[in-house]
Amino acid sequence: MLPGMGAKPRVAIVGAGNFGSALALALHRAGYTIEAVVGRARGESLRSESLKRAQKLARRVGARVSHDLSGVRAEWIWLCVPDAEIARATKSLAKQIEWKGRVALHSSGALTSDELAVLRKRGAAVASVHPLMTFVQGSQPSLAGVSFAVEGDPVAVRAARRAVRDVGGRAYAIRKKDKAAYHAWATFASPLFTALLATAERVAGLAGVNRKAAKQRMIPILSQTLANYAAFGSASGFSGPIVRGDVDTVRRHLRVLRGTPAAKVYTALASAALQYLPVKNKKSLKRILDSSQD
Repeated sequence: MLPGMGAKPRVAIVGAGNFGSALALALHRAGYTIEAVVGRARGESLRSESLKRAQKLARRVGARVSHDLSGVRAEWIWLCVPDAEIARATKSLAKQIEWKGRVALHSSGALTSDELAVLRKRGAAVASVHPLMTFVQGSQPSLAGVSFAVEGDPVAVRAARRAVRDVGGRAYAIRKKDKAAYHAWATFASPLFTALLATAERVAGLAGVNRKAAKQRMIPILSQTLANYAAFGSASGFSGPIVRGDVDTVRRHLRVLRGTPAAKVYTALASAALQYLPVKNKKSLKRILDSSQD
């Protein structure tokens, strides 16, 4: 059944990792039939972790577990594998089923739909569909309200938009040439933000606070910072010594951080603040930051 017809199409999920699991569950709740979870490679141990994840996911969505697409009738094939594995997986899957009339999707943020060109040549409509959301083991966030960047063939884009709408997300078009910058943005929004939090835990250690206590004590200020950003934006949500132009305090910070990896992080972020945010005493602060890098 092609996209656009009344009944929801059947879906095969390739990859039972963090995102693949969240997606399969969301589609299942939205009324889609998850026909198969392809999560076991040929020759893989029956005790492997990837197989166990695939089996667990399949039970939750009423699907079967498979090591390939042989015999799969699903109209949509959704690849949820790491970026580095998309090309290999696509090449492997290409000869397993008839692709004409099917939709093939991948969810890489950095790579375009052209990664699925082999399947396009075999008759599939292809697209990339990336959610601006973080997925880690032990957490399965809702996709409701999540933005999905979509690009590819018209038929596949329509299918992707339908799926995103049905799981409560918001789809928007992205140009192929913008994918790398888009994914860099996403990386700033979550993975590098997490790296910043890890750095903050180390700085807490300089103040005699262990990492467990630091995490607990930071949660209220982090929550309020995000609330301020959501309500007022970055400029009006910015606080602290840099926005005030407190040169002496910044100098003290740099002195205590000297020689640590955190010093470079502090300098980079403070320099970004001078560039992008309303800051007093910019020239004086810039001199201090520049001299700290000598």
